Amino acid sequence: MSENQAAQGHEEAPTRLELEQGDIYSKYLLYSKSEILFVLRAVLQKGSMITVYFDRGQSFLLTSLIDIDTERGALIFDLGSDNEMNDRALKADRLLFTTSLDKVKIQFSLKRLDQAQHGGRPAFRGAFPDTVLRLQRREYYRLSTPIATPVRCRFNLKRPDGAVVATDVPLLDISGGGVGLMVDPDCKDDFQIDTVFTDCRIDLPEEGLLVCTMIVRNAFDVTTKSGNRHLRVGCEYQDLPGTRLTMIQRYITRVERERKARMSGMS
Repeated sequence: MSENQAAQGHEEAPTRLELEQGDIYSKYLLYSKSEILFVLRAVLQKGSMITVYFDRGQSFLLTSLIDIDTERGALIFDLGSDNEMNDRALKADRLLFTTSLDKVKIQFSLKRLDQAQHGGRPAFRGAFPDTVLRLQRREYYRLSTPIATPVRCRFNLKRPDGAVVATDVPLLDISGGGVGLMVDPDCKDDFQIDTVFTDCRIDLPEEGLLVCTMIVRNAFDVTTKSGNRHLRVGCEYQDLPGTRLTMIQRYITRVERERKARMSGMS
């Protein structure tokens, strides 16, 4: 399929790229080199297809990231299937890259691409981007936390009489958008919809302490097969910085990888 044919079914027009709307999506920009490298390595590992827009969005080609040269601070990309588009990309003074990684939109821009060789084949080479936009969509992957060694969340409850009660509850699950808490049903009045909890502290094993503000979005009673009852409280993060989102994603990725390894060993 040519780039022109692919364009007819492409899901996003160049004028709608979130990277170009910094006033709206600036909080999703990553500036830390280590965070950017983490994201790009994930794109490389997944072999994600990348769309590159140039000529002010009037032209594009499809490529993939095939190598990261950390010593030279360079990215190596496959050539597109259209030689004319490849030549035009080499002459472009700004290029926008967009791809998707586990339902997360990834975008960055480069000032230019150069011709290079990789594994005896022609390729594109570009400098390491200064920023990367990582836009988490609404459909977050939700990881059930370990039952035997639960991850716990600590925060303070403010009662109507002004009393402050230190609270420590286990997590049922965690995602890039929020957490599910397991709460005593008798505490239902403390977890009304839209209640805000500040300075919440969640110890993520091997990652560190996640400090965040959360707001209650839903709460409902759950009865387990053994007859035990609890209140499941769904909370959403508020204004979570990109560095803390990266911490959560690293934790989720590692736990899933360990689970799959254990399952493979049992088969």
